[in-house]
Amino acid sequence: MAATMLKIKGLRVNYGGIQAVKGVDMEIGQGELVTLIGANGAGKTTTMRAITGLQLYSGGDIQYQGQSIKGIPAYELLKRGLAMVPEGRGIFARMSILENMQMGAYLRNDADGIQKDVDRMFGYFPRLKERAKQLAGTLSGGEQQMLAMARALISKPKLLLLDEPSMGLSPIMVEKIFEVVRDISKEGLTVLLVEQNARLALQAANRGYVMDSGSITMSGNASDMLDDPKVRAAYLGE
Repeated sequence: MAATMLKIKGLRVNYGGIQAVKGVDMEIGQGELVTLIGANGAGKTTTMRAITGLQLYSGGDIQYQGQSIKGIPAYELLKRGLAMVPEGRGIFARMSILENMQMGAYLRNDADGIQKDVDRMFGYFPRLKERAKQLAGTLSGGEQQMLAMARALISKPKLLLLDEPSMGLSPIMVEKIFEVVRDISKEGLTVLLVEQNARLALQAANRGYVMDSGSITMSGNASDMLDDPKVRAAYLGE
């Protein structure tokens, strides 16, 4: 197996008196595309926020590249190559598309490399190139999702977390987003994908985890999970 990029051991997260994440164990190898699926309120986004330093956790440990990252702030984790595209996208509405993309590079100082990566993102997302000077707030939901992904990729992450990238998008946009997810994975980027569309997520991923009520209830090869009757009944609508 490839070197371990992310290891979560016994993760617990409390909101007030409620335990939202209950002793979760997960592991992601370098270069893997791993998906975390489950119903709304299962604790998936809370787990993502804990990994990226946006949510304090009450127990367990998260190791990134072999080191515990407990208590390390989100901006420091980004410097170390851990980036997230949040649910809801979080783009800068009053800045242009190009300015949003350049914000992804604020920790970099290699102007030529930044320009190459901007051009590469325009290759992935031609619609953004056509509208490069347009204000990001005027884009459709799908275009904003493209922009949020491009901005994160320009930070040159080693581990990219995608939280519900297909939410609220048209089928055509969803297919485009997943095409890029598969492409960046083939290029060797490690990806953790939280996704409501379990079928698409498992079709794209190497491995999957199922989360229910704050706990991991199943894990395995994504292709095996696609064929599992329990997964099909609960998450694939069959």
